[in-house]
This record gives sequence, C-alpha cells and structure tokens, in this order.
Amino acid sequence: MKKFFSGLLDLIYKQKCYCCGRSYENKILCSNCYDELEKSAFLPSKFVAGVDVYCAGRYNKSLQKIIRGLKYHKKKELAYYIAQFMYEYWCGLNLKGEFEIVPVPLHKSRLKKRKYNQVDLIADEFSKLSGYTVNKSLIVRTKNTKPQYKLSRIERLENLKNSFEVHKENYNGKRLLIVDDISTTGSTFEVIVNTLKYNGINNMLCFAAATPF
Repeated sequence: MKKFFSGLLDLIYKQKCYCCGRSYENKILCSNCYDELEKSAFLPSKFVAGVDVYCAGRYNKSLQKIIRGLKYHKKKELAYYIAQFMYEYWCGLNLKGEFEIVPVPLHKSRLKKRKYNQVDLIADEFSKLSGYTVNKSLIVRTKNTKPQYKLSRIERLENLKNSFEVHKENYNGKRLLIVDDISTTGSTFEVIVNTLKYNGINNMLCFAAATPF
C-alpha cells in the first residue's frame, strides 16, 4: 500500500516540461524540446568595438521561452539547459585557449528585486561544463538603466553610458569571455568592451545564448 501511494504521488507531482507541458521524462526541459533548440551558424553574429560576438541560437520558440522562464519566472533549473546549449555551440567553434567567464552584471537594485542574476546562473553552469573560472568581481554595474527592448541602438548606447565600472585589481590576465543571455543590437557588449579597453584590458570575446536576428 505504501508503495502504491508513493507511486501515486510521483505521478501527481511529476515535473512537467516547461515548453511542452509533458511529464514523461520528469524534467523541466524534455529531450524533444531541447533537441528543437536551433543553433546559429558557427560564425560571429556581430562585431562590436573590435571584438567578435557569438550567439548560440535564435531568440524564438523554445529558446525564447526557457530564457524568459529563467529570467522572469524563477525557473532557475533552466540555467543548466541554456548553458548546455551554449557549451555545445562553443565546442563547435573550436576556439583554442583558456578563458575566464565574466557574466554581464545586474545593478544592485534590480538584483535585490529579482533576487538573482540569471546570467550568473548560466555562467556558473557553463563553468562546470567548460572548466573555465568565473569572475563576478571584475565588472560592476553602477547605473540602473531603463529596459532596453523598446530602444533603438543609439538610444541603448546612450542609456548604457557610464553604466559599468571595472575593478582592474580583480583581473588576472586571462582572456575574457563576456557572457549574456540575449544580444539584440550588441550595445551592452559594446559598452562593456569599451569600458574594459579604457582600463587597458583588450583580450576578450563576447558570447550570448541567443539573438533575435
């Protein structure tokens, strides 16, 4: 009888896939939905301030849903799948060398409201897969900017002006892999790259989970 009720509870509370709603795998993202994530071509999708920007996939369908689930709906377990998707793409680039991951930071007021930085979670999972260290103390967000999604590229750059501060004492000389969840116009990456270069740090790449283009 105990075994029966245990099985019944498993059936009732079995985890459903965030994308399709099916529970047969008891995972937040089932294999079928993960396999439907569309990878980008193994080429830079943008070039900002002299630095290549790579984006693992298109910000649509399932990839859009899981990024939004992580970012806005506290589905933290999805960070692993986003990082896995990015890592598979990263391996396909076959870029040599040792990198240090620098996640794009949130302003402290937004972090307090959201309780976590979704990019930090992705960076942590990507670190486990790649073996790269994560540096969350090199760049600090000093300005609480307004949301970017309705702004033009020029407006985004103005909105982000003087938004980041580099703590150069926390730089250890490794090539940087600046990581974000979404890159639309590349303005966030551009401002960060220029800020790093202003502080004498020039060896870096940018990498986002998705781009709309």
